Amino acid sequence: MDIQELIQSRYSVRDFRPDPIPEAVLQEILEAGRLAPSAQNRQPWRYIVFDKPEEIRILTKKTGLIGLSNFFIKDAPVVIIACADLKKNTRINGKDYYLVDTAISFQQMILTAWQHGIGSCWMAAFSEALLAKYLGLPKSWKIVAISPFGYPKEDKTMYSKFLSAMSKSKDRQPLEQIVQFWKTP
Repeated sequence: MDIQELIQSRYSVRDFRPDPIPEAVLQEILEAGRLAPSAQNRQPWRYIVFDKPEEIRILTKKTGLIGLSNFFIKDAPVVIIACADLKKNTRINGKDYYLVDTAISFQQMILTAWQHGIGSCWMAAFSEALLAKYLGLPKSWKIVAISPFGYPKEDKTMYSKFLSAMSKSKDRQPLEQIVQFWKTP
């Protein structure tokens, strides 16, 4: 699959088969994140990988009230929490780049996973304070996102269909609304 097919076919997966992700494939996914570009090559990303079903089930209860909407992660064979170490942040023109850098890195992991038929779902619904406390994170770390990883089930649950419809997952703005070509005045 070429990169355009990969980007166009990827979608948020919320229904997972129990099949484990082979260790070599998981390492390739993590390596894709490691190789991402970052502002001034600071590489602020830090990843916490959950790959044991009992630990993933406990994790689902540690994301706070808002995180309960993501209970579907309990069925994924792997959950990765994307964090950023603020000690590695770059601040340019008054902007912190740890979020951008970590997002780029995590997206590379998500696309690499999809290349292997492994779905994911970028999640921001969690209590950062509760989750950071549970994980015992250093004070300089910020949680950027969470994503389950696993092979998609063919049949989607009603809950999954509802979330996709509610978030309008497939809706994309046309290029004309998001791109302007510069014309010298």
